[in-house]
This record gives sequence, structure tokens and C-alpha cells, in this order.
Amino acid sequence: MQHQLLTPKQAAESIGVTQGFLTRDRCTTAKIPFLKLGHKTVRYRQEDLDGFLASSLKTSTSDYQGETRSAVA
Repeated sequence: MQHQLLTPKQAAESIGVTQGFLTRDRCTTAKIPFLKLGHKTVRYRQEDLDGFLASSLKTSTSDYQGETRSAVA
């Protein structure tokens, strides 16, 4: 099976976030699966990005109930 592997820049553009968002996700929650190839090379599979978007879908603001968000200082 052939997977299209995207760089962090390509992945960020694909789902409409910044590269910093992806970096923070990798270092904290890791909600978006990624591949670590070697010491520094990070890649994302398009199907994992699509899955993240699907799991982030909300139909109401009440869907956020119970989720916490950190305050910006």
C-alpha cells in the first residue's frame, strides 16, 4: 500500500493550521498521528490528517462542554 507522505509544511497547509500547531501537537497531545523517519524527519499521512479533521467536527458550541482551553497570557 502506497501512502502519500507530507512534510509538516504541506500537512499544515492541507488542514489549514500553522506548522507551529503541528509542532505543539507532536510535543503535547499528539492527536494527529505522525511518522518519525530518522532523527529529525517528520512526515504525515494524508489519511491521518483527514481523520483528524473528521474527529474535530463539531455541530454545536455545546460540543466543547468539558474540554478545557488554556488561557493566553
